[in-house]
Amino acid sequence: MENNNIELITRLVMEALEEKEDTGKGYLVPIGVSARHIHLTQEHVEILFGKGYQLTKKKELMGGQFASNELVTIVGLKLRAIENVRVLGPVRSKSQVEISATDAIKLGVKAPIRLSGDLKGSAPIAVVGPKGVVYLEEGCIIAQRHIHMSPKDAMAAGVKDKDIVSVKADNERGTVFNHVQIRVDDSFTLEMHIDTDEANAAKISTGQTVTIMK
Repeated sequence: MENNNIELITRLVMEALEEKEDTGKGYLVPIGVSARHIHLTQEHVEILFGKGYQLTKKKELMGGQFASNELVTIVGLKLRAIENVRVLGPVRSKSQVEISATDAIKLGVKAPIRLSGDLKGSAPIAVVGPKGVVYLEEGCIIAQRHIHMSPKDAMAAGVKDKDIVSVKADNERGTVFNHVQIRVDDSFTLEMHIDTDEANAAKISTGQTVTIMK
């Protein structure tokens, strides 16, 4: 191989690795703590908020998603409820409620740990808005911990879409998270998502970093 080609390849690899610090012990990933939230179909948006209603944007999120200004109440068995659950947009093909294990106990629902969109056989739940009520026969889950990555980040970390990795938080709790799924897409920004239970137990907050273990 010609020297020019070797130098070019070396430079490209080094640039990719320098995008995020790698200490030689693993790949650093920022944390995003995900509070309970709900995704809705347009049909359900209109039932809950009124005919023709459109979600209004509060804050941009990764991958074209956004936190909306709209809030709902979710109701589990025996009419146990949690108010002010934020709706995320844009609308989806299926409605989905994502809660923590503590929320599941409070609501009295047996929500399984699932990746977003894997709803078959998940827990039933009712959703109450200012204009109406929607009952979901399935759709309530505890979100499985996962890491969003761009293809460039995945290459630098040495992982690929759907890989399962372990991640370590090097703080006073020294928590290791196993069974973390890698999710790769051009629209993703590098971030690991955990729920509020996991964050509180490990004393981690949004913006702190964890390390993919090698």
